[in-house]
Amino acid sequence: MIWNLGSINADNVYYLSHLPGPGETLAAEKFKQGLGGKGANMSVAAARAAAKVVHIGAVGQDGKWAIDRLLDYSVDTRHIAVVDGPTGHANINVDAKGENSITLFPGANDVLPKKMIGAALAEAGPGDFLLMQNETSGQNFAAETAKTLGLRVAYAAAPFSAKAVQGVIAQVDLLVLNAVEAAQLQKETGQTIESMAVSDIVITLGGSGCKWISNKGESSRLFSAYAVDVVDTTGAGDTFTGYLVAGLDRGFAMEDAIDLALRAGALMVSREGTADVIPDLKEIQDHDFS
Repeated sequence: MIWNLGSINADNVYYLSHLPGPGETLAAEKFKQGLGGKGANMSVAAARAAAKVVHIGAVGQDGKWAIDRLLDYSVDTRHIAVVDGPTGHANINVDAKGENSITLFPGANDVLPKKMIGAALAEAGPGDFLLMQNETSGQNFAAETAKTLGLRVAYAAAPFSAKAVQGVIAQVDLLVLNAVEAAQLQKETGQTIESMAVSDIVITLGGSGCKWISNKGESSRLFSAYAVDVVDTTGAGDTFTGYLVAGLDRGFAMEDAIDLALRAGALMVSREGTADVIPDLKEIQDHDFS
C-alpha cells in the first residue's frame, strides 16, 4: 500500500504561443481548470497503476470537489482534512511545444497538522510506501514516523529545495529528481549523487529517458524514453513517479517498474492536462510503443 503525503491543487492551465518573458502580457489561446498538485497527480497515477493508495493532505472549504475527484479515481481519501483558508492552486502556462512554467500557491497544503499525519500512518504496516513531494508541510515528521514503523520512503524532490532534501534524506529509500535538481543537490551538498546514502536514486532526463543509480548495488543504468509527439509536459514527471512507486509496491523489479513508468510518462506528454488525463494501466498495456 502507498501512503502519499501530498499536495492537492486546483490547476489553472493557460495555453499560449510561447512562455511570456519579463513584462510581457499574452492572451491565452485556451484555458482549462482541473485537479492537480504533485501529490494528487501521483496518487491518481499510482491508483491507475493498480496500487492501493491512501492520500494524506488538506484542502480548504472551496476544495471539497477535489476530494470527490480523487475518490472517483479510486484513491482512499479518509485522511484528507478540510481546513480554514483556500485550497492550493497552480497557474500553469503551456507553450506550443508543450513546455511549461508554473506558479504555485500552497494554501491548505502548508498547514497539515502532525497529529493528522501521525493518525494516518498509524494505520500503515511494515513494507508499505510513504510517498512525499516538497509541496506540503510535515515532511520531516512523516519520514521519521514512517521509518520507525518500517515503511519504505520515496521522495520526489520537487519543487526543489536542498534544505528540504537534506531534512529527509537520512530516511529516504528511493529519491526521484530531474537532471537540473540532481545538479543543484550536488552543488549544495558537495557530494556526488553516487556517494549519497540512498539505496536507489532515479534521475529523470525528459525526452532522453532516465538514469537509475543503485547505491546499494553500486551500479547505474540508463533507460531510453519512448518516442511520442509531445503536446504538454505538465504532470509527466508526477505520472512517472506515481507509476514507479506503484510498480515497486506491487513487487516489480526496479527495471520493470522504471519501464512501466516511462511508458506512462510517454502517454502523458501526448495529452493536454494533469491529473484528469493520467493514463490507466490498460491504456498503457494496449498502446503500441514501437
